[in-house]
Amino acid sequence: MANSKLIVIEGAQGAGKTTITDFLRHSLSYTNLYRLCGTSDSTPTGKKKAEEMYDHLMEYIKGLENKSINLVFDRTFFTEENYCRLGKKEYTFSDVYERLLDEFSKLDFEIYYITLYLENEDLYNERLKRPEKASFHNSKFEAENSINQQRVYLEMAEDIKKRYPSIKVFNVENSKTLEETQAELRSIIGF
Repeated sequence: MANSKLIVIEGAQGAGKTTITDFLRHSLSYTNLYRLCGTSDSTPTGKKKAEEMYDHLMEYIKGLENKSINLVFDRTFFTEENYCRLGKKEYTFSDVYERLLDEFSKLDFEIYYITLYLENEDLYNERLKRPEKASFHNSKFEAENSINQQRVYLEMAEDIKKRYPSIKVFNVENSKTLEETQAELRSIIGF
């Protein structure tokens, strides 16, 4: 029986993942935070690299089942699938994604999949221009890219909710005050 929480936070660039995952890390006792990115190899050989990375990650997570340690992830294999669906990679990841999602749903954790989104998509323009916003080499995002990412993440969340009752799926609108979003997450996760 699960004695730990596994929380995956996904969302477009500018949706607020860093702020929210930092909050969860510091608010939940005995919690480890992981920030992931996939391989920079967008060619077909990148699929194998991504698959190996996430297979290793799943084995690592399985090794932490029932250790009374909470895990928070800022992006995981869901991001790889999102990017592939948007045509950002020269390969499809759906076969690997489906296998990983099935394994993910069977992990012995209290599993949360949370998508952060902005109801007013125009807010991405402001958020992506903030001076403190990190810009990543070779992955410059414009608001339109974030909006497209958001739409795919929300579609993915609905699909997961329908197919996997063991995963608690929530979409959290994140243009509210930080305190309001924090209160919503406390209510959802129960801490």
